[in-house]
Amino acid sequence: MAFANISDILATTIENRSKKVADNVTDNNAILKRLSEKGNMKTFSGGSKILQELSFAENANFGWYSGYDILPVGVSDVISAAEYDICQAAAPVVMSGLEMLQNAGKEKMIDLMDARLSVAEATMANQISVGLYSDGTGSSNKELDGLDKAISATNTYGGIDRTAAVGEFWKSYVDTTTATSANIDELFNTAWSSLVRGNDRPDLIMVDNNIWKFYVESLQAFQRFTSADSAGLGFPSLKYMDADVVLDGGIGGAATASTAYFLNTDYIHYRPHAKRNMVPLSPNRRYATNQDAEVQILAWAGNLTTSGGMFQGRLNGA
Repeated sequence: MAFANISDILATTIENRSKKVADNVTDNNAILKRLSEKGNMKTFSGGSKILQELSFAENANFGWYSGYDILPVGVSDVISAAEYDICQAAAPVVMSGLEMLQNAGKEKMIDLMDARLSVAEATMANQISVGLYSDGTGSSNKELDGLDKAISATNTYGGIDRTAAVGEFWKSYVDTTTATSANIDELFNTAWSSLVRGNDRPDLIMVDNNIWKFYVESLQAFQRFTSADSAGLGFPSLKYMDADVVLDGGIGGAATASTAYFLNTDYIHYRPHAKRNMVPLSPNRRYATNQDAEVQILAWAGNLTTSGGMFQGRLNGA
């Protein structure tokens, strides 16, 4: 027979740790850390889609005038919204009846749960970090709409076809030139200048091992390194203009191979559901129908959204 109050202990423990899990997911990734700092991690409460408002055109009524000239007051449709699917992720925490008997006693049970929950939390953090770079096709099109989908000039993203005339404003900057340590500065300069509009400019450049290597080699004569503290993100970084260049490679790095993402994080948003942000899927007991085991599920739902595709760019070659 299963330990009498295991479900209560397990569900309560997950509930108490849910904010810590969400914070760990944020702290695990430089992109989410920056979005958190800018207030671009906002929950949504319902609906069949996540709507992200965006501005796609200037006000057509603007014009110079003199004296009693008639001023245009026609309707100027300049605000719309991109639509994003609600993606779901889960990390079940399972305990068998035998494990419950072997770990009888509250302290032993909590020790066992802590170990299982720590694994589930780390898995959730790592897999969401991987998902942030995805093209949305993973797990039979159930994965996050990550940067590989968000930063493109040829796909349909947020319900807007970038190959159609109406989607011209939604195209991102993409350069497929082969990168080397000799030309990386030139590629960075061109990408940067293509994404600047007044005070709008990239503030975070995420790179993989290859691009990082080339960029470091181009800078080593100048030794323009910054510390993790001065970067403000908690991640070791270099500087390009006033943007942080952060390596998301190394052991378990998630960045797409041979790619640099030029991100204007003012226009990128992390949108978890208000009731499904690293919480237990159900506080009730969940029994396996044909096994002596109980399960609680750490669950998340939401997506990564963008409100300004034209302000994002990428280098795609090494």
